Amino acid sequence: MRTSVGIVLVSHSPRLGAGVAELAEQLGGGAVAVVAAAGTEDGQLGTSAELIEAAVRQVDSGAGVVVLPDLGSAVLTARAVLIELGEPEQVVLVDAPFVEGAVAAVVTASTGAALAEVVRSAHEAWQARKF
Repeated sequence: MRTSVGIVLVSHSPRLGAGVAELAEQLGGGAVAVVAAAGTEDGQLGTSAELIEAAVRQVDSGAGVVVLPDLGSAVLTARAVLIELGEPEQVVLVDAPFVEGAVAAVVTASTGAALAEVVRSAHEAWQARKF
């Protein structure tokens, strides 16, 4: 059973969400629960409060959950879900680049790091330069 911080990737695109989740899971060595809440229930572009809530519940092992949205309404929908869940200390919406933040969060979580450290690592992904 996993006891690390769980990661939820909120994307407008089911394919984008699944691809980033696949990359992050592989880099985390399978030690971290990563779920994409991407698209709508019928597989179209958009965001779904129901999918986000289900994903948060799925990855929550008790160590906390990091939620990373891609852009725009994904942020708004995720924020609304988190307010509804009412667990602000245990489920954290993180402002980070989607791919780099996901990778940083998962790699850090795979070490057994606490929620605050995983959040910090995702935030620090803003500093990751490609060149």
